[in-house]
Amino acid sequence: MNATALKLAFLWVQLSCVQCHGRIIKDSSTGPPQFQKIFLSILFGMFTGLICVFIFAWLVRSFFRYISKAPILKGPVVFSPKIPAKTLQSALANETQLPGSSTCGKYCRTVLDNGFTVAVKRLEPFDSSSPHLHTTKSLKRKIQLDLEVIASLRHRNLMSLRAYVRESSRFFLIYDYVPTGSLEDAMNKVREKQLQLSWEVRLRIAVGIIKALQYLHFSCNPRILHRNLKPTNVLLDAEFEPRLADCGLAKIIPTSNLPAASTYGPPESFQSCSRYTDKSDIFSFGVILGVLLTGKYPTDPFFGNTSTGGSLARWLQCLQEAGDAREALDKTILGEEVEEDEMLMAVKIAVVCLSDMPADRPSSDELVSMLTQLNSF
Repeated sequence: MNATALKLAFLWVQLSCVQCHGRIIKDSSTGPPQFQKIFLSILFGMFTGLICVFIFAWLVRSFFRYISKAPILKGPVVFSPKIPAKTLQSALANETQLPGSSTCGKYCRTVLDNGFTVAVKRLEPFDSSSPHLHTTKSLKRKIQLDLEVIASLRHRNLMSLRAYVRESSRFFLIYDYVPTGSLEDAMNKVREKQLQLSWEVRLRIAVGIIKALQYLHFSCNPRILHRNLKPTNVLLDAEFEPRLADCGLAKIIPTSNLPAASTYGPPESFQSCSRYTDKSDIFSFGVILGVLLTGKYPTDPFFGNTSTGGSLARWLQCLQEAGDAREALDKTILGEEVEEDEMLMAVKIAVVCLSDMPADRPSSDELVSMLTQLNSF
């Protein structure tokens, strides 16, 4: 009885297993389509969610970039407590107070209502009628940021930007007023025998210029290049201490608005603006040092003669190689033997600065040491 019952139970279990196995096989034959639908639904949901996340992240990023973007300021932006904004705005309202202003930005003397005298420079870097309005706005914002960087520069041999005003398509840049004028004005007076500039004063001017370049090249981060160094941009105070003007402004003005290439520019600047480096500023300094030593400008008709090499730089190089550097010196400053030795050493320094290859020119940091060793400052 018990054995028979066990056999029946065993047969029932086997039959149940066979039935279950049949159901599983039947279900598996119809299962894949349902599984594919579920899988595709999950995959589509994940893909849609991923796209939504990317869109949301892009919107958030765009929003923060928009709110963090510097606004285009209107009216005066003042960096000095000596210049009241309302006083400045009213002084600039009358353009007759700005004689000689031009696209290139000539400096003009202007007296504010409070009696404070400033130098004003008009800068017109873009055309307000440009059809590319977004490009114009972008350029205005970039110029505004560049001017803020220039205003942050602090060195005794740099002209300080005290304020600026944006009106339509132009900027008015406000600087300290220097009554003595520029180095070009001083050298013109020397040539006309209205002014005497001793070697000591000329060396002081050269040292001040190179110290300003040293500050721009090595103390500023990122490095700032002057790009337009010439005597008209070297202003002199009452003690003939130089102050560089126009620092970095050549970068702000588009190439189409810049004047013709300067005779103080390095050879590489005629080839490509992108190749302009700190050593390019050094070449321009070398030309200025040559002007201080010789009393001659690069545009002097004297250099039109082929025997001079066609330029101030070539003439100095030829005389230095021939051992006749003394022939280049301005006769009005020849005097004591010690000073003459210093000037001859300065000619060698100028010639190195005027090397055709930028890599052969010394850095402004090295030049400060070279020039200060000629005399005690």
